[in-house]
Amino acid sequence: MKAKAKCGTLILFVKAPRLGAVKTRLGKTIGAFAAWRFYNGMLATLWQRLGYDRRWRTVAAVSPDQGFTRWPRRIPRQPQGRGDLGQRMARAMGAHAGPVVLVGGDIPDLSPKHVAQAMKALRRADVVFGPAADGGFWLVGLRRSQGARQLFKNARWSSPHALADCLSNLPGTARVVMLETLSDIDTQADFEAYQDRN
Repeated sequence: MKAKAKCGTLILFVKAPRLGAVKTRLGKTIGAFAAWRFYNGMLATLWQRLGYDRRWRTVAAVSPDQGFTRWPRRIPRQPQGRGDLGQRMARAMGAHAGPVVLVGGDIPDLSPKHVAQAMKALRRADVVFGPAADGGFWLVGLRRSQGARQLFKNARWSSPHALADCLSNLPGTARVVMLETLSDIDTQADFEAYQDRN
């Protein structure tokens, strides 16, 4: 049975902050500890900014599925389960009736304003994306969550084609809204640009 939320569900799609297991691509250049410290700080900011906003219900979809206990108590958790990124996101979104919005844990400029914009867009649109500067996306939302599996089918994750691949999976009649372009932090260049802004 799908969980219902009167005003929509926000899914924080995150990894448990374990040293050496998060931001591994970034960690290859700045070091595993520095990458872990950055990600852990991003999660703390995410909980504070988005986790307790009464305009939506917040759920954390977490990987790994078990064994991590240090988590904000008032934010419900659900396991991501197995599979590639698309399969795990589809499972997370499909557990809720919609509207449902999903964001990652490595977007420093993400704010409640963006989530509110996405929820508002989904009153009329079928899909909303927050495009990322690298060709991916930092937010995805669906008015009806049953379309998640098809939306993410055969997408080339961690590539400049990820957003375009998802858009190509939509029917021609789908109403799509694009939010502003933001940057996630995957590489040393991303990290240095983030530091320069702060």
